[in-house]
Amino acid sequence: MAGTMHVPRTRGVLSGTMLVLLGLWGGLLPFAGPYADFGFAPDDPWVYDTDRLQLSVAPAVAVGLGGLIVLLSANRAFAMVGAWIAVLGGGWFAVGGIVASLWDVEGVGAPLGSDEGQQVAEQLAGFTGLGVVAVFFAALALGRFAVVGVKEARLNETGDEERAGHTGDHDDETTRPMSRSSFGRYARDSAGTPPPPPPATSPEDQQVAGEQGTGRR
Repeated sequence: MAGTMHVPRTRGVLSGTMLVLLGLWGGLLPFAGPYADFGFAPDDPWVYDTDRLQLSVAPAVAVGLGGLIVLLSANRAFAMVGAWIAVLGGGWFAVGGIVASLWDVEGVGAPLGSDEGQQVAEQLAGFTGLGVVAVFFAALALGRFAVVGVKEARLNETGDEERAGHTGDHDDETTRPMSRSSFGRYARDSAGTPPPPPPATSPEDQQVAGEQGTGRR
């Protein structure tokens, strides 16, 4: 089970990179957009207020932070936590303006576009469309990290078999009985004393088969 929590870092490269870029885009558009006449009023760059903090900066940080976790993490559970953070940030991009009106948040400002088409594009690029795309890539990361690949499963099975084999060898070594001569006083005596030589016999003491000794007559 523990082996399946490890995943290759390449698993979240695409989703993590896209989430980081989307977080940067959503956080910088209200502040730097006026340079290109694409953004939200007032028509001055780097104007900060609490409405922009709640509706642009906070979800941008959530999406970007979640993308970094997905991009860099090699742990399945930790990467999925990062993906869920990105989901929350993307969802807030999409519906935060409507929900925040409950506590009298007016919004980041009116779109700068002079025609209706540009105004719709600015609203989609800054909030609704941006949030939907962020949720899509976060959900893609969740799906990829939730599935255990065939290659990973085989590697985990191989690792379990190797660990089981090492455990069995260790058990055999620890449960093998030891002889009395391999430890204690017997080990010291046998280690320091060479075995005694066989007794020498003279030719007269040897008896030939079938010959009786003189003392038995």
